[in-house]
Amino acid sequence: MKKLFSKITFILLVILFSLLCSKNVVKADSGSLNLNKLEFKAQVNSDGSMDVTEMWDIDISRTNTLFKTFKIDEERYSSITDVKVVEKTNGKNYTFSQINQEMYHVTANSFYALKNSKGLFEIAWGVGMDNSYGNRVYEISYHVNDAVAKYDDFAELYWQFVGEDFSINADKITGTIILPDKVNDIQEIKVWGHTEGLNGEIYASGKDEIKFQVNDYEAGNMVEIRTLFPNSMIKSSARTYNQAIYDEVIKEETKWANQANLKRQWVEIKDGVILVFGIYVVLALCIIFIEKAVKYGKTLIGIQKYKPDQKLDYFRELPKEDATPGEALYILREPYKTFRTCFGNIFSANILNLKLKGYLDLKVVKENENSKKEKIYIIDMNKDIDELKREERNTIIFIRNAIKQNNEIEMKELEKHIKNNPSKVQSLIERTKSIIENSLSKQKLLDKKNNKEHSKYRAKASTYYFMFFFTLIYMLIPLSIVLLINGILCSRIVKKTNVLTQEGINLKEKWKGLKKYMEDFSLLNEKEVPAVTVWEKYLVYATAFGIADKVLKQLKTVYPDIDTLDTINTTSSLYFMYHSNFSSSFSSSINSSISSTYSSGSGSGGGFSGGGGGGRRPEEAVVEDRNTCQQNLVRIF
Repeated sequence: MKKLFSKITFILLVILFSLLCSKNVVKADSGSLNLNKLEFKAQVNSDGSMDVTEMWDIDISRTNTLFKTFKIDEERYSSITDVKVVEKTNGKNYTFSQINQEMYHVTANSFYALKNSKGLFEIAWGVGMDNSYGNRVYEISYHVNDAVAKYDDFAELYWQFVGEDFSINADKITGTIILPDKVNDIQEIKVWGHTEGLNGEIYASGKDEIKFQVNDYEAGNMVEIRTLFPNSMIKSSARTYNQAIYDEVIKEETKWANQANLKRQWVEIKDGVILVFGIYVVLALCIIFIEKAVKYGKTLIGIQKYKPDQKLDYFRELPKEDATPGEALYILREPYKTFRTCFGNIFSANILNLKLKGYLDLKVVKENENSKKEKIYIIDMNKDIDELKREERNTIIFIRNAIKQNNEIEMKELEKHIKNNPSKVQSLIERTKSIIENSLSKQKLLDKKNNKEHSKYRAKASTYYFMFFFTLIYMLIPLSIVLLINGILCSRIVKKTNVLTQEGINLKEKWKGLKKYMEDFSLLNEKEVPAVTVWEKYLVYATAFGIADKVLKQLKTVYPDIDTLDTINTTSSLYFMYHSNFSSSFSSSINSSISSTYSSGSGSGGGFSGGGGGGRRPEEAVVEDRNTCQQNLVRIF
């Protein structure tokens, strides 16, 4: 009964919200369209032009005319020519006849391609299915002059294949872009995709090929592609500019990536928000949430928060000798909320740890004899990695994939690799988090069930607080109070939930003690201090914890001549860290690179004037404007 009541309330919410937000009701005819697949193939030519073929596999009902429009923008392309429309249904190869006048209903088996009365370049063709329905396959091809801009550093193709005015849903949109020539290294091709639905992917699939795909496309969302590639491929272009473009593009795409991340965060909580958003049946909602509050209260009473068996101010040994940097940081920062923002520390610490184990090496090289600037190189020792933990294996595999030659890579090159491969970085972060959680669970340090409950209640708390402020704006005071109480209860459940087991809590206390010991080492009156070489291992975890610089200063205080001691040779991690800016530069650079590129491969943004609108032309329909209570005849596009 409770579930039924909740469902009824949710339905009322959606209906009421739709009624409040809708200003117009459009009465269209019963005709309809759906694209089973919309496939693009674009061949970029060395003169800066582009040949595009669109394959429409479409189900049509009671429709006379289909069309595709392009915004005209001479700063982006000069013209569209050589248009053809061919029907390919069931093996056909029928070429439509071209006419040279604009028509609302185009004659069947004919098409036109010209600037229409609305100032758009339009391709429209007659399908002749006014009173019938069926599946049709059409191939639309055209030549875009000066589609590519040539800059001092790169050539740029920025093209909107589907615009916000496109009014047909599609099960799948796919595309292939072929460059004029092959690159030597696939990393020379930079790609970004923009779509409002955040449900697309794009990648360089070969040395001269880019592929993109959007699933479950909803009408009204744009799909546009931006790519940078070597300007040597473009021999001539009317759009040639004496300036560099790369930094500007990275700045724009980073901004849009951050906006996309915010949208993803909204997507994660919107179902909960919609549950209560806009509902004006305050009494019914209050009853529901009062019942939930009682349930949360009982849950809260039933949780007994674990405490460490022994409270430690300092801990002078490694709490767990075989702990990876990621495992140590996860335990220390439990409950974990910001894994991605700290992943650079984990990545850097794993590099140090792999150096200690002999799988990687590091070297510092001055740019020249008189320069203070240094280059940091990571060297792959080509050892078998089967014995390593999965977290460590993933780190070294990522580095090996980034290395181009001589089994080594300079830090700046690794940063570029990270920035140019956002999808791979996302995958590495997600896999690493999953690996760490599974490992800690097997070690009986992490309770996976409670971890999921922790995440669930954290999301619920955020939703309740959001709705509290929203309903407060609309002065729904009783509902606001109930939502606030629910938010507080969920927050307290989050705080009390035992993500770690008792053993994990005890280990966390030791890691906290070691961290504090490393931070306060020089202030302690120690009779015996750990050997200098022991600090090499400590610094692995100090790097993961983000306190490496502070620890190095502590060591310098206790050992003023540490960087000249005989026990520290040129191959040791301490020598490397004292003679380079690793902890301050490398870790922060990796963090910055990961942060700026996370999810930048897709998302909203852009606004380029490419091939946008499209749809059907049914019979004229009646639109009722409820604000003016007047009826007008309009053409639906």
